[in-house]
Amino acid sequence: MLEIFLVSLLLGSLAGISAGLFGIGGGVLIVPFLSWLFAAHQFNPQQIMLIAVATSLATALFTSASSVRTHFYLGNINWPRAFRLGPSLLLGAIGGASLAEYTSANVLRNLFIAYLLYTSLQMALPSKPLLTPKKYFAHLDYPAGFIIGSISAMLGMGGGTMTVPYLAHNGLQMKNAVATSSACAMPIAFSATVSYIFLGWHSTSIVPGSLGYIYLPAFFGIIFTSILTAPVGARLAHRLPAQRLKRYFSCLLLLIALKMIW
Repeated sequence: MLEIFLVSLLLGSLAGISAGLFGIGGGVLIVPFLSWLFAAHQFNPQQIMLIAVATSLATALFTSASSVRTHFYLGNINWPRAFRLGPSLLLGAIGGASLAEYTSANVLRNLFIAYLLYTSLQMALPSKPLLTPKKYFAHLDYPAGFIIGSISAMLGMGGGTMTVPYLAHNGLQMKNAVATSSACAMPIAFSATVSYIFLGWHSTSIVPGSLGYIYLPAFFGIIFTSILTAPVGARLAHRLPAQRLKRYFSCLLLLIALKMIW
């Protein structure tokens, strides 16, 4: 337990810096590294991905809250859109968490590998021009929110890689889409966290030190350092060659995906 906590401190540092530097959630690092860490400590193989995903989402609740506070002071959040998406994101996250519990570990791992490959490709490509917002159809927010919430809860993500393009294509300028996406991550993380606690509450094979499917030593280690290092990553983003760093990071994600395949 102590060893996992200490390793999670380092993992939280890396996740926080990557979130601030590259603008992506720390889940792309947290989920695979926790799955390897749990496997090394002989957790139940059928629950390893589930515990890693649940723990990642629980940490996202705190990191997204910090991001929302910053965007709130900047005044970039479109609150009507966030509130409209909120209920469907909540319901989608509940559905995604419930589905994840009944999905085999291999299927969850393969879904996450596909997500890693997709994210790696997106980061490797040259930056695209800002999207030109299209006409906004309010009724699309409900199915979109449900789909984003479901996928995010299954993979341990805050949903930014899906929410930002959706909002930017449907009525919001890019800076508002990014800020509003950070607010949308809150209902996903909250709903999924509560769901994973409830779903794992009566599990007879859950590892000691867990709250439902959330493994607390890893959770506390990650949030302790990720909250401190995320601002560091954000400051580095203004000083370092962002596009070159993104390509390097995309190679890291590709290696992680290949390692998970192997």
